[in-house]
Amino acid sequence: MAAAVDEIKQGDQPPGGQAGRPSLRHRLAERGVDRTLLLLAPALLAIVLLFMYPFVYGFGLSFFPRSGGAFANYAEFFGDPYERDTIFKTLALALPATLFNTLVAVPIAYRMRGRFRGKRTLTTLLTIPVTLGTVLVAQGLLAYLGPRGWVNRTLLGIGLIEEPVQLVQNYWGVFFAIVISDFPFAFLLTLAFVSGIDPTLERAAATLGAGAWQRFRRVTLPLLAPGLGITFCLTFVLAFSVFPSAILVGDPAGSTRVISVAAYRAAFEEYDYSMGSAIAIIMAAVELTVIVIVLAWRSRLYRGTSAGGKG
Repeated sequence: MAAAVDEIKQGDQPPGGQAGRPSLRHRLAERGVDRTLLLLAPALLAIVLLFMYPFVYGFGLSFFPRSGGAFANYAEFFGDPYERDTIFKTLALALPATLFNTLVAVPIAYRMRGRFRGKRTLTTLLTIPVTLGTVLVAQGLLAYLGPRGWVNRTLLGIGLIEEPVQLVQNYWGVFFAIVISDFPFAFLLTLAFVSGIDPTLERAAATLGAGAWQRFRRVTLPLLAPGLGITFCLTFVLAFSVFPSAILVGDPAGSTRVISVAAYRAAFEEYDYSMGSAIAIIMAAVELTVIVIVLAWRSRLYRGTSAGGKG
């Protein structure tokens, strides 16, 4: 009888060998760590092979210059005004273009969050540039905005100008290319965040006497701020890495000599892969700095949780 009671008591104990203490597998399962995590293995492997390893390899390569110490590449880049100015030229293109795309996307997405006739057609038209590619966009800009393009011919024909306006092969050509290519991403991201805001919140504010502008500024904008921060960061990364447009419709030796052009020429024209890697690391550091600043601003603007109206 005593042996049977002992067997029953042992059977009631949780797995793990000690009474009142669950096994390691049981404790991990309570925290969501189980065999289903193995499904993440292919994605993690792809991230390591396609992103992490090239970054680590390039970071290490940047400290092995052709001559000089470990930081010779960085000292050479920041010591040369022609190379150093590529940072400011790229920021002068990326920041205004990103800000323009984000600000323009907000009212359009805000209006299109509801249902109306022609919504799908309008959404398709706004996202068509995604399918064109930077080369085709540049070709279109040259055809429309070039010295002999339709815009200049029209302005000359109606007498508004006496000579063609230079709208390509300069700063504005690259700016227009960035806006056209990156606006669909800003629009789709903003539309997703705006659509996730509960419309009953605005109706509740309207019943309390808030006007349209007050409802947007007091209700919608604070809830949309986290999404706008993410939209700005992702669109900025796209704009900051501009390369084909800076060459095709810009001035790659002058006003649009962006940092990606400097990295390309160092690596594939001068065959200095160490210097090219150093410029790429500087490029990543500048992007990360801007992203940190934007996310810090976002946290100051909105301190709420993810619940209560945000998608």
